[in-house]
Amino acid sequence: MQTLGAELTGISPGESEITVPYAESLTQQHGFFHGGLIGTIADNAAGYASFSLMAAEDSVLTVEYKLNIMAPARGEMLIARGRIIRPGRRITVAQADVFARRDGNDTLCATLLGTFMTMHNTPDDPTLKQRR
Repeated sequence: MQTLGAELTGISPGESEITVPYAESLTQQHGFFHGGLIGTIADNAAGYASFSLMAAEDSVLTVEYKLNIMAPARGEMLIARGRIIRPGRRITVAQADVFARRDGNDTLCATLLGTFMTMHNTPDDPTLKQRR
């Protein structure tokens, strides 16, 4: 995410927000944010929303997602907002909406619906002892 300039700008139980400022290197041939970037931040926003409900010693893994791109992502910034649809012990369903901010106005450009798996006792943080 650092390579893309993406930043986690909001996190609360069951919700997250990721933003990416415009950079020409993140665009496709018409100057819109690239669809691969849209999918990446949507997946991460939904994943972080899921992760926000997990224990510190757990981790999250994307099982699958469907992404609908509905409008060109044109603007100064992309904003992905993830939220939980249905939490579960092993499987969580989450959604992320991606907005393109242009001249102070946000346009919904994509929606992701995804399934995320809780990886119990598999921390992302290597300082946490992994239990097996």
